[in-house]
Amino acid sequence: MREIDRLTVQNSETTSLQLMQAAAHACFQAINSHFAGELAGKKAQILCGPGNNGGDGAALAQELAQAGVHADVVLFGNFEDTRGDARTNFEIVRQLSSAKAGSADHPSLGFVECDGVSAWQKVAQQERDYHIIVDALFGTGLSRPLQGVFAEVVKHLKTSRKPRASYSDPLLVSIDIPSGLNADSAKPIGPSLHADVTVTFTAPKPANVLPPASHLNGKLVVADIGSPSALVDDAGSSLFVIEENDARRWLKATRYTPDSFKNSHGHVLVIAGSRGYTGAAVLCGNAAMRSGTGLVTIATPVSAQSSVAASVMSEVMTTALAETDRGAVSDEAIEHARHLASKANVIAIGPGLSSSDERTRRFVYEVVKQRGTPVVIDADGLNCLAPWPADLQGSDQFPLIVTPHPGEMLRLLGTTDKSALDDRVATAREFATRHKLILVLKGSRSLIAAPDGRVFINPTGNAGLGTAGAGDTLTGIIAGFIAQSAAGSFDKADALFSVIAALYVGGLAGDFAARDLGMRAMVASDIREHLSKAFLTLDPEGEIP
Repeated sequence: MREIDRLTVQNSETTSLQLMQAAAHACFQAINSHFAGELAGKKAQILCGPGNNGGDGAALAQELAQAGVHADVVLFGNFEDTRGDARTNFEIVRQLSSAKAGSADHPSLGFVECDGVSAWQKVAQQERDYHIIVDALFGTGLSRPLQGVFAEVVKHLKTSRKPRASYSDPLLVSIDIPSGLNADSAKPIGPSLHADVTVTFTAPKPANVLPPASHLNGKLVVADIGSPSALVDDAGSSLFVIEENDARRWLKATRYTPDSFKNSHGHVLVIAGSRGYTGAAVLCGNAAMRSGTGLVTIATPVSAQSSVAASVMSEVMTTALAETDRGAVSDEAIEHARHLASKANVIAIGPGLSSSDERTRRFVYEVVKQRGTPVVIDADGLNCLAPWPADLQGSDQFPLIVTPHPGEMLRLLGTTDKSALDDRVATAREFATRHKLILVLKGSRSLIAAPDGRVFINPTGNAGLGTAGAGDTLTGIIAGFIAQSAAGSFDKADALFSVIAALYVGGLAGDFAARDLGMRAMVASDIREHLSKAFLTLDPEGEIP
C-alpha cells in the first residue's frame, strides 16, 4: 500500500497531502452515514499518533468541526516532533483551536498534546460524553505490541466502554486499521482496540479481513481515495477478498436460457451415506438440487438406500452401492461407481460415508484416482484419504476440490499439531499448489486456495453456519455450481470460478437465514432454503422469466 501511495503521487497530479485529505473525507462520510447526516451538536474525541495516521485524524477533525461537531484532538507526543503532511494538518488544528470558541469564523476545535501516561490520565478523567471517538493512533506500520501510553489508551477504552448490547457508547472509528494490530498478520500481536467501524483505504489489508484480527475491525469500509485501480491490479497480490460481483458474474454466466433443460443444467453424482448415517447424504443431495443443477443422483450403500430415498427431495434420484458388513460402501462398488460417474458432470464424495474400513478407503481412493469428472471431496471422503496421498494430483481437465474443516485439514497434513494452522493462508496455499488442487479451508472467513497460489477470502457467513450438516450442504452447493458450469460451454477456469461463487452464495444464504431465524435456531436445511433469496438478491433479472 505504501508503494501504491508513492506511485499515485509520482504518476498523477495527486499530492500526498491530497491523499491524506481524501482519506479523512472517507472517514467523515462513514461517520456522517452512521448518524444519518445529523452531526451538528455532536462531540468527538480524535486520538492521534504523531505519524500519518494521526495526520488523517487531524484532517478528519477539521471536517467534523465544519459539520458542527465539537472535535477534541489529542496528539500523543509533541507538535514539534511531527513531520510532513501530518505536521501540516496538526498545525491547522492547533491554529484553529486557539480561535475564540464558537466564533463566527470557525466552529470549536480542541487541541492538546499528551506526552506521557500521566498527561493521558488527566485527559481520560475529563468526562465529556463523546458521541464519537476516532482511533488515529497507528496505521499499517505497526509491527510490535503497543506499550506505554498507547497501551494505557487501549486499556482505558476497553474498560470504559459498556457491553456490546449497549447502544449508549460512543461510536469508535479506526482509521485504516484498529491500533495495536499488525496489518500483515491475522493474529493480534498485543493489546488492540476493538472498533465499531474501520475505514481502510484503496484495498483491505490482511488484518482487516482475516480472523481473529478481523473481528476487531467492526464494520469494514473500503474507501477509494484516488489511487488508480491499475496500480492495485499491478501490485502482484496473491491474496484476495471475494466480492458480491464475483458471485453475480457466475450467476449471469450460467443463467437459464429459454431453451435450457435439465441436462443443460448439469448432473451431480453424490456418493455418500452409510448404514445409520444417511442424513449427510440427504443434506448434500438436496443442496445440490436446490443450487440449480438439473439432475442429482445419490449413490449410497444398499442398506442405506431406503432411508435416503424416504428422506430426500422427490426430485433427487437414488441408487445402491455394494457395501461392507458394516454397511459402508465397499471396493466392490468401484466399477458401478465409474459407470454412474460417466453420466455425471461432477462427483461429490464423502458425507456420512464412514472411513473406518480399509475397503471403503480403497473405494474412495480409486474413485478419485480414476475420475473422469471434477470431484468434490468432503468429510469422510477426506478422512479416507488422510494423510493425503502424494500421487493424487488435480488437473485442469478433472480438478479436485477438497473442503476440510480445521480438524480434517490437520489429518490431511498428517499431523495433530494445531500450530500447523497458525497461518491458514500459507498452509492452504502450500497444500493447494503442492497437490495442484482447489482447497476450501472452512472456518470463520473460509479460504479458497487455488493451484496457482492465489488465495481467496470469503466475507459471507456467520457463526450460525457452525451447525451439524452445514458442511454437507456446502458440498452440495459447490458440486451443483460446478455441474452447471461444466454442462455449459465455459473454459477450464470454471471450477475455481464456480467454487468462489458457491462459497459466497452459500454464506449469503446463511446470512439471510440468520436474519430470518437468528443464528442460534438456524439449521443446515435453512441454508438450502435461503438459496433462492440469495439468487434473487444477486441476479434478479436472471431469475425471473
